[in-house]
Amino acid sequence: MLIEGILETALYAEDLDAAEGFYGDILGLERIVRAGNRHVFFRCGPGVLLMFNPGETVKAPSEDGPQVPPHGTTGQGHACFRVARSNIDAVAAALKEAGVAIESDVIWPNGARSIYFRDPAGNSLECAEPGLWSIG
Repeated sequence: MLIEGILETALYAEDLDAAEGFYGDILGLERIVRAGNRHVFFRCGPGVLLMFNPGETVKAPSEDGPQVPPHGTTGQGHACFRVARSNIDAVAAALKEAGVAIESDVIWPNGARSIYFRDPAGNSLECAEPGLWSIG
């Protein structure tokens, strides 16, 4: 298999202004680009978080832009951000200070820790230490 990892992850939100504020201001991700009400993209470590407006991505692309096939989804998605165990408490505190509720704080059978919360569109987000998927 030649797959090396995940380059980008896509989530969907109808209110891109709220998404941009949440991911940029609260989570501190660097905005790469925004295209009107269609999408806003963020740098996330070595990868990219793509935030699309689902009502716009189901349309055929304009002839003068990139010919990306129509796509999209409805409902809430999930993404997990890698955070060092020593930083999970600080992330949780920053979220709480911003008025974001922590839905769950989990210690997995292998000892890894995750916290779960929601973005303004209702997407389920998780911050987990890298050892979450360690086998052993």
